[in-house]
Amino acid sequence: MTTLAPTADGAALAAVDDVEYGARLLAGLSLHEGRDPDLLRHWAAAAFAFGAALPARAQAATPRIVESDGGLERGLLARYTSRPPTVELYTDTLDAAERLVDAHGWRDLFPRGSVRAAALAHEAVHERLHHGPERAALKRALGHPVLSVGRLRVLAHVAGAEELAAHAHARAVCGLGRSPLLLSAALAASASPAREK
Repeated sequence: MTTLAPTADGAALAAVDDVEYGARLLAGLSLHEGRDPDLLRHWAAAAFAFGAALPARAQAATPRIVESDGGLERGLLARYTSRPPTVELYTDTLDAAERLVDAHGWRDLFPRGSVRAAALAHEAVHERLHHGPERAALKRALGHPVLSVGRLRVLAHVAGAEELAAHAHARAVCGLGRSPLLLSAALAASASPAREK
């Protein structure tokens, strides 16, 4: 079982801004190995701007919500699956995140209960990007060409960008002081060595 202990310096974690955490997330993906750090920061900033500007919307058919444990071992707060449309909330990770918010004095950034609300908002963006026209709009916002011939320009998918857009959207619609990426960093930093085994 994974155990978590707050890191000694929550202020150091909070000092890193969301775009830098986003660039780090992108850099950690094998598809971006060797990419220019400035390009990764640019993509992170573009994905955050896109997600923050994405209007909140009432969904006609809300995906089924399932709550379970096991998120700490997987490193997940929540997960969206499309068949059937389902959001799985990992209650052990949600509880751990709430405890870290209190331990680090971040309650002004993440009001009580907002971690769950942010997880649901985050996964709603994954659903929209999976089924809706926003996926193409995100590609345009990132502007990463895979092919250019004359005036023809085909834009590529940027791995990890949807995740960043979802974090930014959750921050915006839930009125958070920071994106949930800060919580992800705190959860990763606080994981005990038992998680590595």
